[in-house]
Amino acid sequence: MTVIRGPHLSEKSHIAAENNQVVFKVRQDATKAEIRQAVELLFEVDVDNVTVVNVKGKAKRFGTTRGQRSDWKKAYVKLAEGSQLDFLGGE
Repeated sequence: MTVIRGPHLSEKSHIAAENNQVVFKVRQDATKAEIRQAVELLFEVDVDNVTVVNVKGKAKRFGTTRGQRSDWKKAYVKLAEGSQLDFLGGE
């Protein structure tokens, strides 16, 4: 239940939604099998494929101090035909 941190809404994820894919932020130690189980359990949909991407945190500066945002992981979940998820609630 703690595998999925939330949906990742971006321009690229909206383009992926046209191909029946949904993008989630997930835990760094999550595996593809765990992500598949969590999505099927939480949203009661059938999952075709899971692709995982490790995203490096950006290097940032605050005046003279250097910092870095945390690394994170996102999962592209391809839903089976006939399955659908809608986070925005639009028609």
